[in-house]
Amino acid sequence: MAQPYNFREVERKWQETWEKSQVFKAQDISEKPKYYVLEMFPYPSGKLHMGHVRNYILGDVLARYKRALGFNVLHPMGWDAFGLPAENAAIQNNIHPKTWTLENVRVMRSELQAMGASYDWSREILSCSPEYYQHEQKIFLDFLKAGLAYRKESYVNWDPVEGTVLANEQVIDGKGWRSGAPVERRKLSQWFLKITDFADELLKDLDDLDQWPDQVRLMQRNWIGKSQGAHLFFKTNETAEDIEVFTTRPDTLFGASFIGLAPDHPLVEKLSRNNPALKTFVAECHAAGTSTRDLETAEKRGFNTNLTVQNPFKPDQSLPVYVANFILMDYGTGAIYGCPAHDQRDFEFATKYRLPIVPVVLPDGENPETFSLQGEAYTGDGTLFHSEFLNNLSVPEGIETAIGKLESLGAGKRQTVYRLRDWGISRQRYWGCPIPIIHCPTCGILPVPEDQLPVTLPDDVNFDRPGNPLAHHPTWKHVNCPECGRRAERETDTFDTFMESSWYFARFCSPHSKIAFEADKANYWLPVDQYIGGIEHAILHLLYSRFYTMALKKCGYLSVSEPFKALMTQGMVCHETYRDESGSWLYPTETTTNDQGKVIKISDGSPVKVGRSEKMSKSRKNLVAAETIIDDYGADCARLFMLSDSPPERDLEWTDSGIEGSWRFMNRLWKLINHPLVNEYKAALRSAKPDAFCDSALKLRGQVHKTIKDVSSDIEKFHYNKCMARLRELMNAIEAFDCQDSNDHWALGEAVRTLIQIMAPALPHMAEELWSQLGFQTLLTTESWPQVDISLLVDNLITLPIQVNGKTRTTIEIHPEMPEVDIKAHILTLAAIKSHTQDKPLKKFIYVPRKIVNVLV
Repeated sequence: MAQPYNFREVERKWQETWEKSQVFKAQDISEKPKYYVLEMFPYPSGKLHMGHVRNYILGDVLARYKRALGFNVLHPMGWDAFGLPAENAAIQNNIHPKTWTLENVRVMRSELQAMGASYDWSREILSCSPEYYQHEQKIFLDFLKAGLAYRKESYVNWDPVEGTVLANEQVIDGKGWRSGAPVERRKLSQWFLKITDFADELLKDLDDLDQWPDQVRLMQRNWIGKSQGAHLFFKTNETAEDIEVFTTRPDTLFGASFIGLAPDHPLVEKLSRNNPALKTFVAECHAAGTSTRDLETAEKRGFNTNLTVQNPFKPDQSLPVYVANFILMDYGTGAIYGCPAHDQRDFEFATKYRLPIVPVVLPDGENPETFSLQGEAYTGDGTLFHSEFLNNLSVPEGIETAIGKLESLGAGKRQTVYRLRDWGISRQRYWGCPIPIIHCPTCGILPVPEDQLPVTLPDDVNFDRPGNPLAHHPTWKHVNCPECGRRAERETDTFDTFMESSWYFARFCSPHSKIAFEADKANYWLPVDQYIGGIEHAILHLLYSRFYTMALKKCGYLSVSEPFKALMTQGMVCHETYRDESGSWLYPTETTTNDQGKVIKISDGSPVKVGRSEKMSKSRKNLVAAETIIDDYGADCARLFMLSDSPPERDLEWTDSGIEGSWRFMNRLWKLINHPLVNEYKAALRSAKPDAFCDSALKLRGQVHKTIKDVSSDIEKFHYNKCMARLRELMNAIEAFDCQDSNDHWALGEAVRTLIQIMAPALPHMAEELWSQLGFQTLLTTESWPQVDISLLVDNLITLPIQVNGKTRTTIEIHPEMPEVDIKAHILTLAAIKSHTQDKPLKKFIYVPRKIVNVLV
C-alpha cells in the first residue's frame, strides 16, 4: 500500500534543502538573461491571510518558471515597515512600534517561507532600519540640492483621527484613506517634492508602458490631468486686486455671470481678516468634504464679497465675485468664472443665487430663436451664438479665436495646466523616517551634514500625549546649528511612508551597499520586468515610484526612467462576512453550521447574520489565516487553490469546498508515483527513446508536448487557472493510458516526468519529492523547462506532398512550424521515398514551406 502524502514532512524537507543549497540566490554578474520579478513589498501588520498569499504566489510561479527557462532571476522580499498602525498599536497595547513591527516581520517571514516562496532572502530589506533609511535621507538632500524638494506654508488635508497630514491621493471621498475620518483643511509649513516638474514626462511615458493595464494608465492620465486653455486676468473694480482664472473654455465668456473663488484663495484670506461672516463661511467649507464626488453632490453655497470684475469681452458687464464651496485651490488658480448655461455646478449655483443664465452654445439642429435650457446645463457640443464675434463658430474654432482675442486685449494668454500637485511628504508622527533638516533661528533652514546621517529615531518615546512624540521629546530635537554652532532644532516631521516604497526596488539590486544602490547593478536589473500588486496602488504608489525614478535619474543615480516594465494587478480574495446579534464582526473560525443548516456562533449557539462576500480585511474579520490552511492542507494545496479558482486579475471567492477539492487532486497526483508500472517507467526514463510508438502512445506524447506549449504560454500571460486545468487534463490522460509494451513504458515515463516538471512552479514541494522518487539525483528547481517537440503537436497539422525528381510519391502530415532539418531527416527514412531514391546521392532537397518537398537525386 502506498504511504499517504505527508505534506508536513515533505514541505519541511524541501524548504530546508532549498535554503541550504541557496538555489534562489540571484547573481549580479551572469551570462544568462536577467529577469526581475517583484511583488509589492508588504506592510508587516501581523499574520498573513490568503489575500496576501495570492499576491506572492502569483509572482513565485513566474519566478520559478523563468529560472527553469534559463534566466538569472531576481525575486526579493522586504518590509514596508514604517507607518501609523505601529503607532496605534503602541498606544493600544503599550508596546514600542519597533518591537511590534519586528515581531510581525518575524511571523510573516516564517509564513512566507512556509509557503515555499522562492525569495532570495539574502537581499531582505527593512525600511524602518537606519541601514535603509539613511540612504533615503541622503536622496532627499540630493533632491533638495537639485531643486526638487522645498518647504512652504500651505493648506493641507488633516486627518483628525490619525493626527497627520494626508496627500491629496490619500483622501478618498473626503475621508482619510485609513481612518475613514472626515478630512479637515489646515494651514501648515510642509515639505514637498516637485512631482509637477515631471508632469509631461509622466504623461508621455505612459504611452510606452504597453504591458500595464489600460485602466491603470487611464487613472494616471486622469490624475495628472493635462488641460489646455487660457489664463485670464480680471481686475476688480473696487480694489487694485487681480483675480487670475484658468479656463479650458474661453469661448463661453459671453455666458459668464459670476467669478468664484476657493475658500483657500489668498484674496479670500485677506478679505476675511476684517469680515467675521466670511471667516465663518470659510471654516464651514473647510469642515466639508473636498473630493470630486463631495463637491458634485453637496449643496452649492456662496458668499458675496461685494467685489466685481469686468468681462473682457463685454466691457459694460460687471461680474460679481463670490467665495464658493465647490472650488478648490488644487486645480488651476483656485478661481473660476461661472458660465451657468454650460456647467452643471455653475448652473446650480446661479439658480440658487438668481444670477443670469445665458446659453452661448447651440446644440446641432436647434433654432437659436427658440432654444432654451430644460432645467439643467447643456454640456454638449454645438455652435456658438449670443457671442458677437464668435457667433457661428464651432467650439474648437471658438476656443482658438477667443484665446487670440484675449491675447490681443492683454486680458489673457494661452496656457497648459495640470491637475497634478506637488507631493506633500511631511507627516506629524513618530514612526517614520526623520526628515534630515535643522531649523536655526539665525541661519534658517539647513540640511543635516551628510557625515551626520542617518538621523535616527529615539527609542525612549511615549504616546501619552496627543500629537507627534518627536515634537515633545525632551532632548531629541535639540541640536547645535551646523553653521553657527548655536542652539537649533531638528525637523520633527517624518516622511510620508510612500517615500520608502518609491525606491525600494532599486535597493534590492545591491541591498548591502554603503550607498543607496550601486548604479551598475541597478542599471543591470532595472526596470523590474514584472511587478505585481493591487490596482488600489495605481495612483498612490505607482505614480510616486515613477516620479522618484525620474528624479533619481536627474540626480545621477540611475540611467533608467521607468521602474516597472510590466504590471499585473491581481484581484482580491473574498469571503463572506459574519455578525453576531449585537452587530459585531466575527471571524469565520468563530462560526459553524448547525444541523438545520443555519450559521451560528460557536461560543453560545446564537444566530449569526451572514453578509455578502467582500475583500478579506481585518476590519470585517472575514479572514482565512494562511497559517491555518498550511497546517491543515499544506502550502502546495493552498497554492493550488489560489491558482485554480479564477484568473489572477479577477476576484477569487474563498470556499472550504474549493480547498478540499485541491486537496483531493493533490492526493491523486501523489498516487501517480505508485502506479503498478512505476518500476517499468522509472527504468524507461533512463533508456534511449524508442524509434517507434503505437498510436495510443503517440497520442499521449502529443498531449504531453501540447501541454508543455500551452502551459508555457499560459504562465507568460498569467492564465494560471488555465495552467492548472491543463495539469488535470494531462493527469487524466496518464491515468487512462494502457501500457502494452516497453515502448509504451517510455511514453508513460515521459508523460509523468513532464507532468512533474511543469507542475513545479505551482506545487514546488510535491514536485521535488516526486522528482526524487523517480530516481533523479538533481534538484528539480535547477532543471531546465521541458522542450516542446513540435513534430508531435497534433493541432493544425498540414499535409505535405513529397516529390522525387518532380513526381509526387507520397504525402506526410507535419506541424507547420516543424524545422526543415527535421522534415528532411524524417522524409529520407520513409520507405516510399527510399524505393525511388534507391540510395542514390542526394543532389538537392527543395522545401517550399507549407507547400511541397522535392527530393532531387
